[in-house]
Amino acid sequence: MWVMTTLEPDCARCVGLCCVALPFRPSHGFAFAKDAGEPCRHLDGSYGCSIHASLREAGMGGCTAYECFGAGQHVTQVVYGGASWRGSADGGEEMFAVFAVVQRLHEMLVLLDQATSLAPGPDLARLRESVAGRTSGPPASILDTDLDELASSVGGVLREVSRSVRGDGASYAGHDLVGHDLRTHDLARADLRGAVLIAADLRDVVLDRTDLLGADLRDTDLSGADLSTALFVTQPQLNSARGSATTVLPAHLRRPVAWLVG
Repeated sequence: MWVMTTLEPDCARCVGLCCVALPFRPSHGFAFAKDAGEPCRHLDGSYGCSIHASLREAGMGGCTAYECFGAGQHVTQVVYGGASWRGSADGGEEMFAVFAVVQRLHEMLVLLDQATSLAPGPDLARLRESVAGRTSGPPASILDTDLDELASSVGGVLREVSRSVRGDGASYAGHDLVGHDLRTHDLARADLRGAVLIAADLRDVVLDRTDLLGADLRDTDLSGADLSTALFVTQPQLNSARGSATTVLPAHLRRPVAWLVG
C-alpha cells in the first residue's frame, strides 16, 4: 500500500480531485464558473490540466493559489486505494466530500508541525496524532469527523504557541488593512491573525515572529520582505501574494513560480 510521506501536493498520484470537487467563480480568480462536482473543462483524460503551463494567462489564477496540502493523493491512494471518481455509482460525491475533510485536516497538520518546531511538547504531539488519525480509515469514519471541534483545539494550541514566541507584540488581528502601506510599521512579533492585507505594501518589511495565521495576503506585495521566522504562514497564502526572488521564506515553504517569472 502506498504510504503518505509529505503534506505537499503530488498531482501525479491524484485523480484531479480539486479540478472536480471545488466550485469555480470568476470573482475568485477563475475565468469561468462551474459547480462543485463538475469537472473543469481543462481536465484531461489522464487527470492532468491541459493548460497547466499557462493557467495565469488563461485567467485561472485561482488554480495556482490553491493548495490541497497533499489531501488529493492521500484520498486517492490511501483512502480509496487508487480508485477514481470516474465511473463510480455516486459520481464521486462521497470521494469529493472526503477530500474536503482531509484537506482541512492536512492544513491543521501543517500548522501543528510549525507549532511543534517552535515549542515541542507532549500535548502538541498528542493533538497532532489525534488529527492525523482522522485522515485514514473508511470514508464514513472520515466524514464523521467533527472539524469544528478539532479546529477549535488546534486554534487554541496555536494561539498559546504564538503568545509564547511573540511576547507582547502589537496586535492587528482581524484589522482591515486593504491597500495600506505598512513599510514604516514595526511588524516584528505583531499579531496579524485574520488581518485583511489585500494589496497591502509589505516590501522589504521584516516579519520576525509575526503571526500570519489566516491573514488574507491576496496581492500583498512581499517583494524583498523577510518571512523566514514568520508564524503560521502557509503555501496558499504565498501563492496568492506577490513577491520576488529576494523575498526570504521559511524553509518549509516553496517560492511561487510566478514570483520568479512575473
